[in-house]
Amino acid sequence: MSSQEKIVLGIDPGTATTGYGIIAKRKGSGVVKAVKYGVIVTKKELPLSERLFIIYQEISQLINNYHPAEVAVEEIFFNKNSKTAISVGEARGVILLNAAMQSIPVFEYTPLQVKQSVVGYGRAKKEQVIYMVKTILNIQEVKLTPDDVADALAVAICHAFQSEINYSYV
Repeated sequence: MSSQEKIVLGIDPGTATTGYGIIAKRKGSGVVKAVKYGVIVTKKELPLSERLFIIYQEISQLINNYHPAEVAVEEIFFNKNSKTAISVGEARGVILLNAAMQSIPVFEYTPLQVKQSVVGYGRAKKEQVIYMVKTILNIQEVKLTPDDVADALAVAICHAFQSEINYSYV
């Protein structure tokens, strides 16, 4: 990466699957490009502590390999299942701790903010978000699966767009 680019790590947290998307934002332009994206999968038969440790290790490796200047994380959307919300919160905690331990600023965005930033409409459907992520990042793949990958890239794009005014480059 050049000194004219800022690396952002976007994360869609979860205990079963944690999506991640690393993008580069070019100074003085609205251009963002995908650097790496994927998903961290943990087996449901593992104890929660081991699943969280796997997430911690994988996020640490991404940070060490790509040196993001900032981390953007999707905030928890509380639906009907409070048990799921708690475990997602625990995964978020591991991610936030990981970034803090490496002195990387963390920015949090609600699903509404992400959709508004990426699609222009806060109540956009999942398909619209995926379409815009692929368009913005010029991703040619037919599918971005699972959805956690597109969500993580969308969080990273949201942060890059939201922080444009105050962006500083190394």
